[in-house]
Amino acid sequence: MICHMDNRAVVLLSGGLDSATTLAIANKDGFRCHALSFEYGQRHNIEIESAKKVARAIGVASHVISTIDLGAWGGSALTDDIEVPKNGEDDGIPVTYVPARNTIFLSHALGFAEAIDARDIFIGVNAVDYSGYPDCRGEFIEAFQTMANLATKAGVEGDPITIHVPLLELSKVEIIKRGLELGVDYSMTQSCYDPHQDGTPCARCDACRLRDAALAEVINCE
Repeated sequence: MICHMDNRAVVLLSGGLDSATTLAIANKDGFRCHALSFEYGQRHNIEIESAKKVARAIGVASHVISTIDLGAWGGSALTDDIEVPKNGEDDGIPVTYVPARNTIFLSHALGFAEAIDARDIFIGVNAVDYSGYPDCRGEFIEAFQTMANLATKAGVEGDPITIHVPLLELSKVEIIKRGLELGVDYSMTQSCYDPHQDGTPCARCDACRLRDAALAEVINCE
């Protein structure tokens, strides 16, 4: 296998709790991290400012903010004129699911990784405390990694891409505890699906409920 001396990695950084923890883990594991964030047509862009703060605080080799327009076709409460649920999610895949978002994000990360001679990509997907998104499952990540190594010059020349999902099997409480061990300041992160105009979280959407419950449990256990 080809050795990449400076251990570069692309880390998808949304500015949320999970991606901040993932960046901290990648740094702790000795990777030279190149963060990748997206202005993807989301209705609330406060998360980009959070991503910038997290990148500065935790430390990255570079931070690319890429613009793509997933709002062009809508289909999600995060990119379209669809109300964000505030009283708990219904069964099934919620309206906050953005069609094929992680597939698109990982595809961009894959291109970025090959271009800078990185063979590792980190993404903070979680299959335990999540909202039922199909692109947060281990099966999806395994399938994408297989595709990545069939579809890239690096892969077919025997220098494979690895997709790292360090949070996949952790609960939200376990994620927060791990991040605190690594010095993550969660006050910089933004998880809310529908923040107020000044950026403060709504405290009622599914993302807020999961985050607030987990933080409360961590605080009560200390």
